Amino acid sequence: MLVRAARRKAQYDAFRHLRLSPEPLYLPWLCPAQLRYISQLRTTSPLSLETPRSKLAKKRRLSTDTAERRNLATAVSEQTHFADPAVPFEFEDFSGPYVSQSKLQASFFDSENLSTLRNFDPSSPLIVNDESSLAAKRFKVKDGIGGGLADMHLTLDACLKCGSFDRGTALMRRICKIYVSGSQELLDAHNQYLEACIDYAIRKRDMDALKAVQKWFEVEMRSPDVEPDATSYALMLKATLRLLQGPKMERTVRRYYYMAEERNLGVAALSTNILNDAELFKVTRICPEDFYLAEEVVTEPEDVSTATLDGSGQPQTIPEVKPMGQKGLGLASLKKSLSLFSDISTLPKLEDLKGTTEEKAKAFAYLRQEKLEEDAVNAAIDRWREESEDLQKFGLNSALQSRSIGALMWEWHSALTPLIKEEVKLIDEAEKNNSKSEVDQDRCLYGPFLRFVSPEKLAAITILAVMQLLSIRGADIGVKLSNVVVYIGHNVQDESIAESIKDYGNKELWGHMATAGREQKVASLLRKKRTFDSLAKLVREKEQKPLGSKDFQDRQWSAAVKARVGAILLSALLRSAKIQVTRKLPDTRETVSQMQAAFTHSYKYDRGKRVGMISGNSDLCEKLRREPVRTALAKHLPMIVEPRPWKSFNDGGFLRYPVNAVRVKHSDPEQIQYAKAAAEKGDMDQVFAGLDVLAKTAWKINRDVFNVMLEAWNSGEAIADIAPEHPNIKTPPEPEPSADPKVRQRWLRDLKQVQNTRSGLHSQRCFQNFQLEVARAYLDETFYFPHNVDFRGRAYPVPPYLNHMGADNCRGLLMFAKGKQLGATGLAWLKVHLANVYGFDKASIKERQEFAMQHLSDIYDSATNPLNGKRWWLGAEDPWQCLAACCELKKALDSSDPTRYVSSLAIHQDGTCNGLQHYAALGGDEWGARQVNLEPGDRPADIYTAVAELVKEEVSRDAAKKVPVAMLLNGKITRKVVKQTVMTNVYGVTFAGARSQVRRQLEAILPHFPDTDEMNHGISSCYVARLIFKALSSMFKGAHDIQYWLGECANRISQALTPEQIEIIEASKAGSKSALPKSNQPHFRSSVVWTTPLKMPVVQPYRTSKAQIVSTNLQRVSIIQPTTSDPVSKRKQLQGFPPNFIHSLDATHMLLSALKCDERGLSFAAVHDSFWTHAADVDTMNSILRDAFIRMHSEDIIGRLAAEFKARHAGSMYLASVYSDSLVGKRITALRRQTAFSSKGRSRVDELLLERQRILLLQSEDPKSQEEGRKMVTPGSIFAEAASENDLAPAEETTEMGIGDVPKAQVKAAEQDIGIDAVENLENVEPVLGGAESSLALDDVDAEDENDVKLEPAPKKRKAAPKKVSVWLPLSFPPLPKKGSFEVSRLRDSKYFFS
Repeated sequence: MLVRAARRKAQYDAFRHLRLSPEPLYLPWLCPAQLRYISQLRTTSPLSLETPRSKLAKKRRLSTDTAERRNLATAVSEQTHFADPAVPFEFEDFSGPYVSQSKLQASFFDSENLSTLRNFDPSSPLIVNDESSLAAKRFKVKDGIGGGLADMHLTLDACLKCGSFDRGTALMRRICKIYVSGSQELLDAHNQYLEACIDYAIRKRDMDALKAVQKWFEVEMRSPDVEPDATSYALMLKATLRLLQGPKMERTVRRYYYMAEERNLGVAALSTNILNDAELFKVTRICPEDFYLAEEVVTEPEDVSTATLDGSGQPQTIPEVKPMGQKGLGLASLKKSLSLFSDISTLPKLEDLKGTTEEKAKAFAYLRQEKLEEDAVNAAIDRWREESEDLQKFGLNSALQSRSIGALMWEWHSALTPLIKEEVKLIDEAEKNNSKSEVDQDRCLYGPFLRFVSPEKLAAITILAVMQLLSIRGADIGVKLSNVVVYIGHNVQDESIAESIKDYGNKELWGHMATAGREQKVASLLRKKRTFDSLAKLVREKEQKPLGSKDFQDRQWSAAVKARVGAILLSALLRSAKIQVTRKLPDTRETVSQMQAAFTHSYKYDRGKRVGMISGNSDLCEKLRREPVRTALAKHLPMIVEPRPWKSFNDGGFLRYPVNAVRVKHSDPEQIQYAKAAAEKGDMDQVFAGLDVLAKTAWKINRDVFNVMLEAWNSGEAIADIAPEHPNIKTPPEPEPSADPKVRQRWLRDLKQVQNTRSGLHSQRCFQNFQLEVARAYLDETFYFPHNVDFRGRAYPVPPYLNHMGADNCRGLLMFAKGKQLGATGLAWLKVHLANVYGFDKASIKERQEFAMQHLSDIYDSATNPLNGKRWWLGAEDPWQCLAACCELKKALDSSDPTRYVSSLAIHQDGTCNGLQHYAALGGDEWGARQVNLEPGDRPADIYTAVAELVKEEVSRDAAKKVPVAMLLNGKITRKVVKQTVMTNVYGVTFAGARSQVRRQLEAILPHFPDTDEMNHGISSCYVARLIFKALSSMFKGAHDIQYWLGECANRISQALTPEQIEIIEASKAGSKSALPKSNQPHFRSSVVWTTPLKMPVVQPYRTSKAQIVSTNLQRVSIIQPTTSDPVSKRKQLQGFPPNFIHSLDATHMLLSALKCDERGLSFAAVHDSFWTHAADVDTMNSILRDAFIRMHSEDIIGRLAAEFKARHAGSMYLASVYSDSLVGKRITALRRQTAFSSKGRSRVDELLLERQRILLLQSEDPKSQEEGRKMVTPGSIFAEAASENDLAPAEETTEMGIGDVPKAQVKAAEQDIGIDAVENLENVEPVLGGAESSLALDDVDAEDENDVKLEPAPKKRKAAPKKVSVWLPLSFPPLPKKGSFEVSRLRDSKYFFS
């Protein structure tokens, strides 16, 4: 975990070079050796645990990190990599249903580059083997050492980093006993130990540590159990070169080098990326008889990405942003983080830096960015101290009740830090005790992790984490203790990673390891050229990844470790944090004060379970309402240098702040495994390149809009989407006590809604306060947004507070840092853009241009007098973006030649319900294609208007029939009422979510709608939502069929068992029941996994994770730690697959377009299906968007998916169903009633194994075995003989999941709820990340007692459904839905595809 931070970049570059180098070592016949790395990831050696060997044990593999990890393996054909990369998806040997249509590809993409879809054979997908989807074996804790293998590796990492070598050695000895003698895993563990010890010895100049390393290498690694490899010898050479001097150093170098040579590993050791070029020079000088003298290397500082420095001298005076009632902790935190922009006194002077003017500018920008990312925790501590000192300067006692939150937190920090230091001392004593008590055992388990970070930082992290959770969830309501302790541990882990990157960031030590072509360089220096065998061995050594890339060093802390670390810190905070409470005695009215605990640990019952809660003191709660906690902002801010390019799963983006390339939902381990495997194999290269394109787009603040926004903000009025400072919301009068209970119930509901509205506006204004402060700080800066993707491949900017995916106010503030001359077409597109953001976006292009010219006087008034004029821009759908367009158009028209005006405004091109566009193309749906502008037309089609018209017709018909709700809504339905529901229906919105969407719109246009039990907005929204669903179901037949097919595939996969899982079950049945722990008994564990056209693997993270009980010093905590051994959630897998699959396609289209735009020299940004570029480049970008979409859909995407599923699930069995009253159902039932079949009491598992036996006999080459299989009678054989695909009973969930289908259970639940409180937003569409709370990564803190993801409420009890009979069948997939006649190539002439 620690070493990887320093070595990740060099290793990736080395392997990248290996893949691209066609003739390594001047021996072209060695190319096949390279290709073994390209075509498949290295499989690990067999590993035996301390259990009796059985047939199952022999087949198991334990990967290099933990039993929970699966082996990373793929079966991609070698010939695939020689295929023409410009012919996407074309392959030779494939006999499945998928047929390549590469001849239809657009000529636009006929070039060999990253913007070309690469060859992918769906019959050989990347597969993470299922052999290790078992619960991790746990070992007895002895002397504080034990638990899972993963936890032992984590503890070993922690011990080695802190220099606890005695305990680290004890852990290492225990780990060595677990691995098989001579296995690769055992060698990797030794090398990990060596490297960590050597790094510590070099950094601390500790000669005793060097002696310990030498002893370990000479004694422990020279045993028969393990044989050192090239990495081992390279590490020892590095330690010798760094720590010894003179003749002793030269003797030791020669000794280790010749020891390696005896095993033909000398050249391989020098070719690893452990020794840098300067160290290689020393070795060649010490061993002149073996090498020609290498050229001496002078290490140069690493190049830094360019950044624009402000050349205007002193910054202009900018008005302050009026603060929003956030004393100290809120805005002061942000302003302190942003002080770098106005105070650079702590940085070296620009003129003192070395190099040319350009090099100085780069170096200075790099220093500023590092300063910006520096530890926000220290900044928080400094701020608390300053606030406390300021109070004392004014003569205010720090115990005064009115003191700020910041001063309070400084008191808590001062009291908490000594307690943590005392705990560390107790940990030291516990580790030294020969006889350990139970408390000592616990301290040995969590102790090493507390040493990662200083006590001062641990105290601050604990306080910040608790305050953040209480601020978000509600201090008076409280937060589950399990969530609190895991969240504290999560934050400590993040801080430890940042510290590790800083510690291991020593460029002279690990930062400049192997350069490109190291193998050729070493070979060229040899005096005696090696034989074929020795050079081939060098290539094989190169294929084996060096130590720093081992997966167990990239692992996150387990939930149990986080819980133990968090619990010990939280318990100390509960003891130390106090607050003074002042009250008046009710009798004497005398004021008394008392010190009370700031936080309380209590219990409550939740769904019948006793749950520990952490809540705040009532006085603290009141303070938190006035002073919201926003901290640790610095590492989330936009960058002022270009982000680092993505090199691997967790190497890219910020300079110091660690972030992953893939946002993994709930830390799903399977998605992490697939993403890392794909990245190491090179399959993520195009995704990484696309993220780099998005990240290198330079931005600046639109000063014109900022000035208006700042003035509007400081006025306190509600202008555009700026929340008012003092909202005028009247509290409803309380009814008389004697009033009807229903009246009081309605009053309570209205009162709650008023309180929620006020709270929401306050939170919104506070968040906008932060956004304005960030914008103010960046006014004179060029900045960048590093991006990453979610598990489906959709890209998001990492900084959440101010980015182009934010609300209208954020988008209005941003513009490209570089401008381009408009030209004639650019001027026209600027006018079109203004019409679009105003809301006039469904007219023709010409009409939109005319709209701008017709409102020219309004545009000029808006630009010159935005707040004191006619305020025309405030009537726009996106007012701040409209204002930005007004200012830009005015400047262009006022210039001498508008076509030569240099514009920096980003022009948007939005898709027409992009999800439906993909569905229409997939299904070849002619009618649907016309509705979403895939077909050329003179005017843009508008799906939302089409649906609104159908709904209005239905309402009108019902009104004629005197339906009360229809009579009230007749003539009131607008496009806006249906838009959001239509847009999200394709992404799986539930009926409850759709109802809430419609309700918000109806409340806005019908504020005086009746509010009675008989008629209210709940009833009306439910009625309209049903009509919207009905309209959609009649419009997209092709998409409807595809959704059914996708849902049925997910249904079968989620009820399937892989061959490996069946072997486990078979071994468990055949052998003793103790062969497998209870947690490994058969469950359906297969997630839906597929590959995007950009070769990114997508894994659905929906599993049913059981709680793990962790004993802490506070209480026993129930923690959910997702693992691949957890059974999948069938309902979520099924419901999530169709929308997630479409999301993966629109993500592919965006990234493919980004790569081509970059190739053509365009600036590019995107918000999912809204693509941005300069006005002058809109036509070029539109051509790219069309060609990318055509290129994608020229292939049979659904057929390719079916072929991938067939290959990925080969040999699997699934539990199908047939109706019991069908012919085959009756025969199966009759078979099970027969005495001969049921005498043994066969269960489902018995039938599974019997059916598997029958299939294996039929597949045998022995005629006798085949005959035996044919004679067997099983439910499966009956189905094969008497039934077909059409006889299968569909899953209940798939019958109501097509576009426009309304699940009856959802409707019934919604109708039952409409009379109560239906104001909650229950939509289940993935939210746009980047909100105020998204930075807290609470998805990674899944410590609930129950699953918290509800894609759809479980159906309530209803009438009995037709009975079904289950039967085990080989996993196959339903026939592909018939495709319509629409040809996607016609899209090339559609100018309204994106507009």
